[in-house]
Amino acid sequence: MEFMQNLNVDALIEFASTTGLQFAINLVAAAAIFIIGRWVAKAVHRMTIKGMERAKLEPLLVKFLGNIIYTLLLLFVILAAISKIGIQTASLIAVIGAAGLAIGLALQGSLANFAAGVMVIIFRPYRIGDYVEAGGVSGTVEDVQIFTSELTTPDNRKIIVPNGQMMNGAITNYSAHATRRVDLAVGVGYDDDIDTVRRVLEAAVADDARVLDAPAPNIRINAMDDSAVVWIVRPWVKAADYWDVYWELTEDIKRRFDREGISIPFPQRDVHVYHHDDQPQDKPSL
Repeated sequence: MEFMQNLNVDALIEFASTTGLQFAINLVAAAAIFIIGRWVAKAVHRMTIKGMERAKLEPLLVKFLGNIIYTLLLLFVILAAISKIGIQTASLIAVIGAAGLAIGLALQGSLANFAAGVMVIIFRPYRIGDYVEAGGVSGTVEDVQIFTSELTTPDNRKIIVPNGQMMNGAITNYSAHATRRVDLAVGVGYDDDIDTVRRVLEAAVADDARVLDAPAPNIRINAMDDSAVVWIVRPWVKAADYWDVYWELTEDIKRRFDREGISIPFPQRDVHVYHHDDQPQDKPSL
């Protein structure tokens, strides 16, 4: 019995002096790998951020990509440290992959919005301050996040739209260019003199200081409808002046037409009434 006890003590001492010492060395090495690896990950993160800032990428994209890079590097460092201790990382990676797949399937709608948000930030179909029409809504872009875009309507309503919805169809950006063309259609009567109408329209456009000289305004007869001769008035203005010019020029044209006696006809239709005899005429007999 005493021999067995001495044997167990000797085995424990031998285990502690070999395996235990090796485990302690591996634990210290794992800690060193983690500390040095985290420092390297932070250094790479800082250099990546500076590089993207020099490339003048969007600040939101810089921050997001920097966080992803740092997270991936830190995960690699943790796996390397765990492997140094002696833990098999293959099964751990498989578990992480399975969990990632399950989370991806559960959040596939959010991931689609995330991918669309990255596309918005990279390709910049619209920016903060632009007035856009997309995803079935329209408004001024107030903020662009990874998952959503925030718009404010002209009547001051806030609309938060998933980026997937914004990128899933046509995007009309009314603020993309510095200038826009105002399209007006004006109907006048058939009895009104063409030269007089042209002179009045040209004067109305020329007297508005917000109308640009180039491209030159386009004033033409566009159609002859059932009850009116339709003129198009298409001046170019700065994008910020579009609606003011649209409304005020329309009002000015109406006032000038009134002074010049130019009519703006209502829709009308000529009705011809034919009278027939009450009694039918006698037909010749055969």
